[in-house]
Amino acid sequence: MSAIQQHPTLTAEKLSVHPPKRLLFGPGPTQVHPRVYEVMAQPVVGHLDPYFFEISQANQRMLRHVFGTENEWTFVISATGSGGMETAITNFVEPGMKVAVFANGFFCDRMSEMARRNGAEVVRFEKPWGEAFDDTEAAEFIHREKPRVVMYVTAETSTGVYQRGEAICQAAHEVGALVIADCVTSLGAMPVHIDKTDIDIAYSCTQKGLSCPPGLSPVTVSPRAAEWLQARKSANRSWYFDIKLISDYLLVSHRYHHTASATLFYALHEGLSLIEEEGLAHRWERHRQAHCEFVKGIGDLGLTMLVPEEYRIWNLNTPRVPEGVDDAKVRAALLNDHGIEIAGGFGPLAGKVFRIGVMGPLATRDHVQDFLSKFADALRAAGYKS
Repeated sequence: MSAIQQHPTLTAEKLSVHPPKRLLFGPGPTQVHPRVYEVMAQPVVGHLDPYFFEISQANQRMLRHVFGTENEWTFVISATGSGGMETAITNFVEPGMKVAVFANGFFCDRMSEMARRNGAEVVRFEKPWGEAFDDTEAAEFIHREKPRVVMYVTAETSTGVYQRGEAICQAAHEVGALVIADCVTSLGAMPVHIDKTDIDIAYSCTQKGLSCPPGLSPVTVSPRAAEWLQARKSANRSWYFDIKLISDYLLVSHRYHHTASATLFYALHEGLSLIEEEGLAHRWERHRQAHCEFVKGIGDLGLTMLVPEEYRIWNLNTPRVPEGVDDAKVRAALLNDHGIEIAGGFGPLAGKVFRIGVMGPLATRDHVQDFLSKFADALRAAGYKS
């Protein structure tokens, strides 16, 4: 019997890799700059090679700037944003510990589940998806519960809601708690002032605001949190995500911990270099202007936004699906007719919103105008009459 007969999934014709060209206007992954692709074609070096650590150290320096921090423990985890979330939680949440979560979206729920799996007593301040927490109610919740750890999402990808963190961090530190902040969608596209906000632990990803391929999760840890971790008595349940081991590998001894991808480190280096060349403040402003252009265009089409203006994420927009329109048909038309990817809502927002990312290379007036024109065509094809 031939190999093909033994394995029906094999075919006589060799498969070649020719992915379709897409414009990634979804919540992530987002468009990758051509220069990032170019550096990914450079020769691979080993994860213990001196050149690898040169690249790693340069990434650490540039990440401190983008995070808005001077934290020594600022580096990347070899994992996606969910791996960064797990890193933060498994290192700073112990069994029996009370953990407070500001819950108003999918990724707050994921935080809660990870904390429960680490044995925490999870208390949640819940709001409907699409709403944010004001300073007074956030502080009251923390002072009432007196948790050991407080967790919130700065930019909730499932809803388009931006959450300010100053009052959360102040109240948390008044009761002696550490603060974990999810910066997965905000980093690189909106201000993330880790030190100014007084966040203790933050994590992000490479495939959203940093406009790189997925696969790495930037993490930063404050001196306060690092001191707490060094004094921790119980063993971390995760070996792979143990920050003490990873920091020793990347920052101190360079002893083998895991086989990090040199290619992804090159990509991040080029993505961060592009941010430095543009200027971080200019990059934020470019994303803000693109967001304003998008919202204006959405209004011109007769659509409304889910989130009130003061709580909107600049780089992840959630316009409401018009009455009587099937959002899946709109998304399919964009993909099939124009090679444009966007996402729909899920959970309580399934079928009710579009999730449209305007990030990185696509955060320009011309790209937004081109998208809006094609979006209007797709809406009309799905039966929308403005």
